[in-house]
Amino acid sequence: MDSGAQNRGQWGSKLGFILAAAGSAIGLGNIWRFPATAGQNGGGAFVAVYLASIVIICFAVMIAELALGRNTQRNPVGVYKKLAPGSSWKYFGVLGVLTGWGISSFYSVVAGWTLGYIYKTATGAFSNASPQQISQIFGDFVSNPVSAIGFHAAFMVITMLILFGGVKSGIERWSKILMPVLLVILILLVIRSVTLPGAEKGLAFLLQPKWDELTGRGVLAAVGQAFFSLSLGMGTMITYGSYLSRKENLFESAAWVCTLDTLIALLAGLAIFPALFTIPGLEPTIGAGLIFVVLPNIFNKIFLGGLFGTGFFILLAIAAVTSLISIVEVPVAYFVDELKWSRKKAVWVGGLGAFIVGIPAALSLGAVGWLSSVMTIEGRNYGFLDLMNLLFGQYSLIIGSLGVALFVGWRWGVSSINKEIEQGHPGYRHQALYGFLIRFLSPIIIAGLLIYLLIDPNAFA
Repeated sequence: MDSGAQNRGQWGSKLGFILAAAGSAIGLGNIWRFPATAGQNGGGAFVAVYLASIVIICFAVMIAELALGRNTQRNPVGVYKKLAPGSSWKYFGVLGVLTGWGISSFYSVVAGWTLGYIYKTATGAFSNASPQQISQIFGDFVSNPVSAIGFHAAFMVITMLILFGGVKSGIERWSKILMPVLLVILILLVIRSVTLPGAEKGLAFLLQPKWDELTGRGVLAAVGQAFFSLSLGMGTMITYGSYLSRKENLFESAAWVCTLDTLIALLAGLAIFPALFTIPGLEPTIGAGLIFVVLPNIFNKIFLGGLFGTGFFILLAIAAVTSLISIVEVPVAYFVDELKWSRKKAVWVGGLGAFIVGIPAALSLGAVGWLSSVMTIEGRNYGFLDLMNLLFGQYSLIIGSLGVALFVGWRWGVSSINKEIEQGHPGYRHQALYGFLIRFLSPIIIAGLLIYLLIDPNAFA
């Protein structure tokens, strides 16, 4: 390892890396999007396809990203420049950096809502409010330019303060604190949810597959959710992998990250669906409004609902910050590696840049009319935040994941990545199987996802 790589920082421990990488993967996608998407696509059947996608496809791509980062000790752009100098492969790295920057800009906006809802729930803003009033509270909250931009700024400041500490003293240190807290809060919420009267209906919906309700679109949604949930394709795992010691077992590390990410997603479903089914008239197919509109209604109607609700939004905020620090770290690592900036300057530019780009997204939920309706695609209206999510949170992630699979499988080569995997894993015996997954199965399925999304841009909306 050269001195430049050493100056970038390294994880202080295996546990620190696993918690940080799991924190990157565990975010709003697990706790917000997973239950909502499962509810729209057959419940248990969706979960079964989602789990299969993690094991068969996503695991192989995650190992590839970690291996690329560790081998080169570089950011996404530096990876391709070092392993394929002078080629056009570097543009996949550029896309990864832009994707991280783009996602962080609007992710911080939604994450900021969790801060507002912690305060609202703790102070009883939803107590005795009717469903219509709760819906109005949400609409007023996100359309208020002061609160929308203010909480967006607050969340980005929290993220930047952690990143200023660097890899070991910032990201790793706070991941070791926040991830156990997240898990404890979520387990407490699950216990509260499954002990509610009538909770068994929600458990049955989540755990009993109804294959007749799973459509082809639902299968693709499950595969897509697996990729989005694990933060693949945006350069975060390449960047985190670049801080790994060569003594670490990549298979074991990737398995831990995938397992923790999947566990949190399932626990989120166990926390939400049993509670949802205890309230007459509420459906599991309500989508994203599940979190900020429907759940306050549920908290209103259950014993200790205010405490339950406050804990839930604290959980959501913790999950969001562990993800956001990893996403902003992608452009930060690029600035440090390629432009030779100090970490402090890189964090300032990365964080403030994302905040500024995110302002239109913060104002697109009703504060500024034209930002609420930028364009219509296949009959669906897209505001600025929706459009950013489509471009960076869907198209870019899929293209980035496809680029990783193709590069590792066909350009860098199966023999090269197998050698990298063998470092820290001397008993590795799955070279042929991994080669098949990364060369054929993963790129074929990812390409199918991309084609489907090009045909139906609203597929995962």
